[in-house]
Amino acid sequence: QVQLVESGGGLVQAGGSLRLSCAASGRTFRRYAMGWFRQAPGKEREFVAAINSSGGSTDYADSVKGRFTISIDSAKNTVYLQMNSLKPEDTDLYYCAADYSLAIHRTRDEYDSWGQGTQVTVSS
Repeated sequence: QVQLVESGGGLVQAGGSLRLSCAASGRTFRRYAMGWFRQAPGKEREFVAAINSSGGSTDYADSVKGRFTISIDSAKNTVYLQMNSLKPEDTDLYYCAADYSLAIHRTRDEYDSWGQGTQVTVSS
């Protein structure tokens, strides 16, 4: 398995931006597809974005398409989520996840490793 540590969350006003980072260690990072999920208290953890190990394929939830960008830096074993035009409804605990796969997935059960989460709060 790979160990994941998220950072970059915080409090921001609506319309603002944040960049989340997820640093990976352990097994070969280049063999993992990476994803970001988010979860509010009492709700299901939902897919946000995913990227394959080469960075050549990405996928986004409709709710964030055009506002969020996922990217990967294999040299640094780090995946990023750039979040622009943030809305109050983006307030959630954001999780990074790793999937030992060449393909990218939206289903959380496909992912093998998870970080501890970083809180994003968007004020109106």
